Amino acid sequence: MTEQLRNHDTTTRFDPVAAEQIRQRYLGVDTSNVADVLDELGLSDQGLASSFTPYPGNAGKLAGWAHPILGEMRPYPLDDRDPDKMTACAELYPGSVSVWAGAGEGVCFFGELIAIGMKERGCAGALVDGGVRDVAWIGQLGFPVFARYRTPVQSIGRWKVVDSGVPVTLPGATKPDVEVRPGDFILADDDGAIAIPAAVAEQVLVRAEELGGTEVQIRRELADGLTLANALAKFGHV
Repeated sequence: MTEQLRNHDTTTRFDPVAAEQIRQRYLGVDTSNVADVLDELGLSDQGLASSFTPYPGNAGKLAGWAHPILGEMRPYPLDDRDPDKMTACAELYPGSVSVWAGAGEGVCFFGELIAIGMKERGCAGALVDGGVRDVAWIGQLGFPVFARYRTPVQSIGRWKVVDSGVPVTLPGATKPDVEVRPGDFILADDDGAIAIPAAVAEQVLVRAEELGGTEVQIRRELADGLTLANALAKFGHV
C-alpha cells in the first residue's frame, strides 16, 4: 500500500443532480424489493451480512453512492493520529456513503467527531465493516450508520487507513464476500444492507418502485377483504 493516499475517481455514472434524484428515490424503496430485483437480474449475491445493523437502532434508512475507505490492523504511535483517515474523509462528496472496510476487530473505525466532519461534506451516512463508538451522539446528528459492532476502543495506534476510493470487499449474506466499488449504490434499512452495482442502479430502482407500488395495492385490497389466496392468484409472488 502507498503511504500517501492516491486521488481516485469517486464520481458516479450520473451528473450530481441526477445522482441526488436517484438517491432520494431510493429512500422510498425497501431493501427486500431491491434484493428481489437483483435476483431477477441474476445478481443474487449482493446482500450484505446480517451483522450490519443500525447504530443507534433508530438511525433510519441509509442510501447513497459508495465511497470506500480501506484500512488494516497496524500498530503505530498514538501521536500519529492517522492523518490518512482525514484525507480519505476529505474526499467524500454530497450523497456519498462512506464504506469502511479492512481487517479490524475490536476497535472503532470512527466516532462522533469524524461523523460530524463527514456530514459537513454532505455524506449521507456510513457503512462500517467494523466498530463505531459515540453511538448516542451520532444518533443526535441524524447521520445513519450501519456497522458490525459498537466498541469504546479507539482505532488510533491500532487500525490505520491505507487507501480510499478503491474496490473493497464486505461480508456477504449468501457468500463470504461482496465487492463494493466506488460509485456503487448502498441501501440499508430495517431488513439489512445491500450493495447495488452502479451499472444497474437506475434499472433496479425503477423495478423496485414498481414492486413497492404493487405491494401498496395488495395491502389496500387485503384491507378491503380480499383473501390472501386470491391476492396471490391475482398478483403472484411479491
